[in-house]
Amino acid sequence: MIETLRIENLAIVENEEIEFSAGLNVLTGETGAGKSIVLGALSLLAGSRASPQVVREGCDKAVVEAVFRTDHLPDLESRLEALGLVADEHELVVQRTVQRGGRSRVRVAGQLIPVAVLAELFSGRIEISSQHDSQSLLRTEFHGRLLDTAAGLLPLRGAVAERYAKLRALDDELAEFRAAEMERERRRDFLSFQVGEINDAQLDAAEIEALRAERSRLAHAERLREEASAVLALLAGDFGGSEISNAADLVDEAIRRLEGIEALDPQLAPLLAGLRVTREELRDTATEIERYGAGIEADPARLAALDERLAQIETLQRKYGGSIEEILRFRSAAVAELERLEGASERAQSIGELRARQVAQLETDAKRLSQGRRKAGRRLGAAVESALRELAMPQARFELALEPAAAPDRAPCGPGGFETPEFRFSAGAGGELLPLRRVASGGELSRTFLAIKSALREADAGMVLVFDEVDAGIGGRSADRVGRCLAELAGRHQVLCITHLPQIAAYASAHFRVEKREVRGRPSARLLRVEGAERVEEIARMAGGAQVRESTRRHARELIRARSAL
Repeated sequence: MIETLRIENLAIVENEEIEFSAGLNVLTGETGAGKSIVLGALSLLAGSRASPQVVREGCDKAVVEAVFRTDHLPDLESRLEALGLVADEHELVVQRTVQRGGRSRVRVAGQLIPVAVLAELFSGRIEISSQHDSQSLLRTEFHGRLLDTAAGLLPLRGAVAERYAKLRALDDELAEFRAAEMERERRRDFLSFQVGEINDAQLDAAEIEALRAERSRLAHAERLREEASAVLALLAGDFGGSEISNAADLVDEAIRRLEGIEALDPQLAPLLAGLRVTREELRDTATEIERYGAGIEADPARLAALDERLAQIETLQRKYGGSIEEILRFRSAAVAELERLEGASERAQSIGELRARQVAQLETDAKRLSQGRRKAGRRLGAAVESALRELAMPQARFELALEPAAAPDRAPCGPGGFETPEFRFSAGAGGELLPLRRVASGGELSRTFLAIKSALREADAGMVLVFDEVDAGIGGRSADRVGRCLAELAGRHQVLCITHLPQIAAYASAHFRVEKREVRGRPSARLLRVEGAERVEEIARMAGGAQVRESTRRHARELIRARSAL
């Protein structure tokens, strides 16, 4: 509910503050006093579009601010929390500012939010019905929500919407899969070629070094043989008769000389022993060098094969990595991607199976929703017609039609089911039942909205309902019925009503009079709460016109007393 409403520089209101009650709040006053300004302020708080023309003449901006109680609205508080907005002690401050230049700003709980978010927050929370506008009654999507709420079908409606969303997600995935199928085939062929090329090479991380060493030996075989022979000659002598001294002869000569003097100095014995060991190592090394030289042979065919193998490896390195390890890692990644691509056809089949199940479940839930709507629609139609008769529309007819809704491509139905619920109305007995938006006048719209809300007052409690022109074209006993209906509705909702009829005003929990006066040469509207004698005087004015007599005051007091006793 709205606890407090503050209006600043809106139309002809300079600065006014109203404290509403929890039940039925009525606003009265002379025609043109500014009652509709309150309606406009509430529309701004509900997220309606703002025109710079609403800013009071001579001012830069208009401000509308309200304090809402959210104690019994856990769903609204959860939504606020999700947006990072906190209702302090279950009190939510909402402010709407309209600049003279046309800009509009919204603050909720002190934080700036888009106007669209404000409209979403209070959708289904603030409903306004007037001769100029009915924010929800003229929208067919609102008709469906009202019907489903009344019938307890909201969970099933949510299940249908959820299944539809899942079906569309599967369709999107399948469409994306098919659109990319050619690219996947190209990618699969390319990866298969790359993996095959690497597999054919049969790479071994240690192989390349061995290949390079073997190639070096074959490429330099002649030089290796020559150098091995020269080393052998230096170590053990040239058996071909070379006169070059060799290491073996030199060591032998050194040993003979030490043997000749060993007897003269026993300390030479270890040195002699070392030379003898060196001589044996030289002989062993010379034998290995001789065997090495003898084993070196030129092999052009083998050299060509080694060059080809090394070239193959170097080509793979340029393509897939600078080392054997990097090439093998690339292969592992390519194999993994291939496995994913090869599983794509299985995913497509899986999507198809999931989609078939989703379609079947959607059809089942949508049929159940349609059955529930048909039953609830008949009940709602009868209840609204009964309420309309009580509201001075005895010939009015009302029904809830279930218009088939076009199903999107390849889906059995839309997110709202097989049909679109729509209110049909006829003001006279013989008139054709037509969509409500096409046939109802302003007053009829307000009373029809009141009738619908009265029929559903237990279904969606906790709203702020605003009525303007609900008393258009009625009076006497009919006005009393309208007032009684508003009062009963106010037991479940906060109701604000602009009225010219004393029979309706007498039912109010809180009564506000709107006055227009001149302030500094400009018209200015004031909003005053009237109680006691002031309220009696206002209702007497409404009943008797400009000349209020004591008999009219007695009638006003009787009206208030009679309504208060109900």
